[in-house]
Amino acid sequence: MSLQVEKLEHNMAKLTIEVGADEVEKAIQAAYLKQRGKLSIPGFRKGKVPRQMIEKMYGVEIFYEDAINRMIPTAYSQAYDECGLDIVSQPEVDVVQMEKGKPFIFTAEVATKPEVTLGEYKGLKVDKVPVEVTAEDVDAEIKRELERNARTVEVTDRSVQKDDMVTLDYEGFVDGEAFEGGKGTDYPLTIGSGAFIPGFEDQLIGAEIGQEMEVNVTFPEQYHSKELAGKEAVFKCTVHTIKEKELPELDDEFASDVSECETLAEYRQEVEKKLTERKQTQAREQIEDQAVDQAAENAQMDIPQPMIDLQVRQMEDDMGYRLQMQGMTKEMYFQMTGLTEDRMKQDMEAQAVKTIRTRLVLEAVAKAENIVVSEERLEEELKKMAETYGREVEALKEQMGEKRIEEMKESIAVQDAITLIADAAVEA
Repeated sequence: MSLQVEKLEHNMAKLTIEVGADEVEKAIQAAYLKQRGKLSIPGFRKGKVPRQMIEKMYGVEIFYEDAINRMIPTAYSQAYDECGLDIVSQPEVDVVQMEKGKPFIFTAEVATKPEVTLGEYKGLKVDKVPVEVTAEDVDAEIKRELERNARTVEVTDRSVQKDDMVTLDYEGFVDGEAFEGGKGTDYPLTIGSGAFIPGFEDQLIGAEIGQEMEVNVTFPEQYHSKELAGKEAVFKCTVHTIKEKELPELDDEFASDVSECETLAEYRQEVEKKLTERKQTQAREQIEDQAVDQAAENAQMDIPQPMIDLQVRQMEDDMGYRLQMQGMTKEMYFQMTGLTEDRMKQDMEAQAVKTIRTRLVLEAVAKAENIVVSEERLEEELKKMAETYGREVEALKEQMGEKRIEEMKESIAVQDAITLIADAAVEA
């Protein structure tokens, strides 16, 4: 294999990769061996047709696609290792030459990691974040704990109220016609959750069990389905069940059930202490975010579009996985939020640029400040991780492999860079 590297504008590069004619012949032969059982020619048993006969009847190109698909991954992987570039995108492959008896030539256009010119990242001014826990904060936290320990009881003697959990059947109509995706059976809904389009849940308040009622709504102008966007709709709804939360008594017994405290007064003190620690952590994170955002804005770099596209695809995959874990589809998510796919991708691209920019700047700060993660520090972090997952450190290291461990070291260095920037910031 031979390789030529051409640097392009905007941190792009073109790799021209040439695979020798001998390797091309091997790939074509392998393709023939794979496909011969599927091809038949009169006078020959299936799978016994000579390659020359197949090429004569179907053309020599019949095995090219399979041969190309065999050669590209291996050749590109070798070129990736040899090119000396820090590649940050999937390759855009273009076949230049594929001909029997000649070298196979293809190009792979890739994005490379941008160089970062740091601006100011020390002494940045950030807004002071107050850390104050009020009696109201403590009361609200205790109320949340009460709700977490609440029982869910079925209600049969009243109509729907706010915060009730109901199951209902519904079917939507626009101009008297039912529309696709507008029907549900025994659908669970918490009144006031905002899961449905604005106005829908409020109109269910007062609904009686088993009584059909109509809910009139208008779809948002930016609704993901263009056929429904901005249109008025009528939903025929029937509530089948109503459930509500029954809170436990707030007393010493409750305090001892949910904590190590013996009295409600001691429990309040413990809650206040934990809230203070939480707010201190949140305040620190806000200061870090402010300082790092400024450091990223002060830097200069040219981020190639394929690098952004790859980040967006990863974000889409992550989102799809999270929705799947919640038992939702992307279409259901759009219906709930009123977002469109185009708007979502615009938002994701903006976030992708910020994510890439921030990471590159933090890596550059770590390099400029000569932040090095010692083996002792790495072992400490691996030990914590092993304890979290209930594993032995050596077994965890073996499972992770060298590449993931190296990525872990880089992440620790990035976190140290965040700490450095935040510690050097000045609260206004």
